Amino acid sequence: MSKKTAFIGLGVMGYPMAGFLAKAGHKVTVYNRTTVKAEKWVKEYCGEFALTPAEAAKKADYIFACVGNDDDLRSVTIGDNGAFSGMSPGTVFIDHTTASAKVALQLADVAQKQECAFLDAPVSGGQAGAENGVLTVMVGGDKKSFEKTKPLINNYAKMIKLLGPVGYGQLTKMVNQICIAGTVQGLAEGIHFAKAVGLDVEKVIETISKGAAQSWQMENRYKTMNDSFFDYGFAVDWMRKDLGIALEEGRVNKAHLPVTALVDQFYSEVQALGGSRWDTSSLIARLESMNKKLIK
Repeated sequence: MSKKTAFIGLGVMGYPMAGFLAKAGHKVTVYNRTTVKAEKWVKEYCGEFALTPAEAAKKADYIFACVGNDDDLRSVTIGDNGAFSGMSPGTVFIDHTTASAKVALQLADVAQKQECAFLDAPVSGGQAGAENGVLTVMVGGDKKSFEKTKPLINNYAKMIKLLGPVGYGQLTKMVNQICIAGTVQGLAEGIHFAKAVGLDVEKVIETISKGAAQSWQMENRYKTMNDSFFDYGFAVDWMRKDLGIALEEGRVNKAHLPVTALVDQFYSEVQALGGSRWDTSSLIARLESMNKKLIK
C-alpha cells in the first residue's frame, strides 16, 4: 500500500534511499538544503519537493532523515521550520543519520510530547549499499513503530534489526565503526608489510582471504588500497566524526577504546596529508608516506 512519506537530506546516501521509496510506489516529498538537488531528484523520481522540512512533514505519515551530524539533525527537526513543527500526531520519524545516542533521546522526547514516534536508525553499507538497496539498518525505538516502518525501510535494506529502545541504533552503529577502524588499520598494515617484503599482494590476499583473516574490507578494498586509489567509499572526515561520537560515548560509560583512539589519530594524519575526502581505506597512505620519509 502506498504511504505518504517525506525524506529530508539528499546526500550520497539519502538521494538513492528516497529514490527506492518512490520506485516502490510511495508518495515521497523531499527536502534538501540545496534546492537544485531536490529539483533534480523530483525530475528523476517524479515526487515532490518542499522548501522547508516543516512543509515536507505536513504531507507525510512517515518522515525519513539522513543528514550530517547532531547539529544538522537538530536543525531539520526542532530548528526554525523544522520537521517536528509540521508533524501530526501518529507520525513516525525515522532518522538514518549517524549521530549521538544523546540527540536521539532528546528528539524522541520531543516527538513523544507531540504524540509522534521517533526511531534512530543509522545505516551501514556506504554509498554503494544505498545505491544498490542493500544497506544494514540498526534501529532503536518501540516495537510497534518499528513494525509499521519496517516494510518501507525494506525497500533499500538487506538487514534491519530492532536492537532496543531509542538510542540503541546509534550505540550499535558506534560498535560498527569501532570494528571497522581496527579492521582497516590491520588490513593497511598487512598490505604495507606484504609490499615491503616483496610479496605479490594479489596472491597473498587470494590465499589469506579464504582463512581467518577474511573480512568485508579485505574483499572490497584491498585492490584499491594496493593501487593507492582512495576515491571510493566513506570519507575520512565522516569517519572521524563517527569515531569522535564513539570515543565520547566510551568516556561517558567507561568503555576503554585504545585502538579506536589510536586509529582516530592516524586518520588525523591522513587529513594532514590532504586526505579529508579520501575514503577510509586511505590509512595505508599514511604508512607509505612514513616509509618514504624513512627512505629519504
